[in-house]
Amino acid sequence: MTDTPAQIFRDSDSDRGFRMKWWAGRTAIYGVLALWAVICLFPIYWTATTSFKMAPNVMQGQMIPWPAEWTPEGDWAKKLFYEPKWKGWESIGLSPSTIGQESTVRAEFLKRFGNSAIVALSASTLAVVLGSLAAYGLSRFRYRFGFMKNDDISFFFLSQLILPPVVLALPFLVLYKELALLDTRIGLILLYTLTVLPIVIWIMKDQFETIPTELEEAALVDGLSIWGAFLTIILPIALPGMVAAFILSLVLTWNEYFFAALLTSTHANTLPVMVASQTGSQGINWWAMAALSFAAILPLVIIGVLLERFIIKGMAAGAVK
Repeated sequence: MTDTPAQIFRDSDSDRGFRMKWWAGRTAIYGVLALWAVICLFPIYWTATTSFKMAPNVMQGQMIPWPAEWTPEGDWAKKLFYEPKWKGWESIGLSPSTIGQESTVRAEFLKRFGNSAIVALSASTLAVVLGSLAAYGLSRFRYRFGFMKNDDISFFFLSQLILPPVVLALPFLVLYKELALLDTRIGLILLYTLTVLPIVIWIMKDQFETIPTELEEAALVDGLSIWGAFLTIILPIALPGMVAAFILSLVLTWNEYFFAALLTSTHANTLPVMVASQTGSQGINWWAMAALSFAAILPLVIIGVLLERFIIKGMAAGAVK
């Protein structure tokens, strides 16, 4: 019987100490990220679960939907679990028992949903097109308007975000009344385009500045025009940034409430206005508001998940130059 050979290579004390520090650092980082993910996702979870609650469940703070026949015994279980109901979804005509029936509330919800979709998609698309052209010009050409140069012009666009919306309320109300744009989708589309345009210019300017100018110079040598080089060479490379700008614009315009409540009344009302209207003299219908809110944010969640890789690439493009 032969003896087991002694281990030749051993980790030194410094190597073991470094490994322990590395694992401790990784554990701390992932622990903080997990905690931050829970904090960020909890409002969505609360909204989804509240849409299945009754009034007593909301007041008692019960958080976990659970079938009544499976609920454990004890006061702790009563404080934690509740039996889910379709009360919130029935209030907007989207429960299994009402989905096949005629519902005025569901028709109103679909109308508001359509208004939000048309306005947000149109404004975001228009802002991305105009903002990309403006950002490309600011990143590739040199302008001078009086004392203002490229950097001053870029800051001027970004500075428009400093103005609080309430400052613009009265001027836009008077202007839209004179132009007959009150309670119209086109009025909201134009206004929302203006509000998100500075953000699109800021994102796309960073995106275009990361693309080498040698690509355009080579395209011009090959006989392409400036527009040809932009459309065939630069635009495909800048696509992730455009998608990120589009998604950010879509989120901002989809959730905008102040101008939608101020400038619309009947025909062009959007979903945020309908959600806010759930507050009445009897208090807040939490289940109905939660069902409406969850139905409103669900399309954005789906779009964000499907286009996640474009969002990350687009938002990180300006970090490496």
